[in-house]
Amino acid sequence: MYTPTAKGYFSGCGGMELGLIQAGINVVQSLDLDKQATDCMKTNSHYFNHSILNANIKDKAVLEQPHTDIIVGTYPCTKYSTIYSTIADIHGTRTGDDLFLHFFRHIAIEKPEMYIVENVPGMKKFKVVMEAMTKLPGYYVNIFCPVDAAIWLPQKRKRLILIGTKKTNAISEPKRSSNRPKLKGLLENNPLIEMPEYIHSRIKGKYRDTPIIVDADLPDVLAPTCVAHYSKDLSTRLIKDKKAKYGLRPFSIREYARLQGFPDDFIFNDQRNSYKLIGNAVPVDMGRWIGESAMKYFN
Repeated sequence: MYTPTAKGYFSGCGGMELGLIQAGINVVQSLDLDKQATDCMKTNSHYFNHSILNANIKDKAVLEQPHTDIIVGTYPCTKYSTIYSTIADIHGTRTGDDLFLHFFRHIAIEKPEMYIVENVPGMKKFKVVMEAMTKLPGYYVNIFCPVDAAIWLPQKRKRLILIGTKKTNAISEPKRSSNRPKLKGLLENNPLIEMPEYIHSRIKGKYRDTPIIVDADLPDVLAPTCVAHYSKDLSTRLIKDKKAKYGLRPFSIREYARLQGFPDDFIFNDQRNSYKLIGNAVPVDMGRWIGESAMKYFN
């Protein structure tokens, strides 16, 4: 069996890479501008023994990178999200508005056998981005949208998956897993959590918007999308817990990681920033489905 090679750009803490590795792909390089993200990957050397670069894709010449069969890009999606685009405009955050062009540059020059894009469904509305990603000469493109993490995990998380290949190939849509875990089974018995006073204020109705409250005792209940902003405001998503004050509490870091498919021996530090890393990650199970699809293509 042939083992294809891959490299990732905008890798974050490695959710996509971990899924690809689980599927049998040989990941040889990951790159991200966020040092906390690349440090997290390096901390998990029991999963990642490849080159992990803390760098900006804008500064990387294509032909100086190792050639691989697959190039993966999960560039920032804030601009494409209807929820956060206004916030991004106000605060001047990175939106991915130009970063997709640098990913396009790497595909166009290297011409890998396969390229993979993961982003939010809202990307489909950006015709220039979609033209660049779907009209490269010599590639056949499969688009799956939306792909919901709820196929594998008890979390609502819809994404666009785009796979370009040099040979025509009918990649199958993912089927719902028959052994999707229950949300209740992902909760910790004695979670390590913070309960800032603002959480109590939101529960008491002192904020304009109320928290999303999840009851894990309900059958087939799903958690809301894990978002990076949870690192700044733990009051937006709360789980029912009889042992907590007011019967509600935030998700713990480990629970958040489990919702994204990270195994329990994947190390996240006990700091707020871990919520951001987890919220920005590709669900591991989604990455594994993509990797399994790639393995079928190459074999």
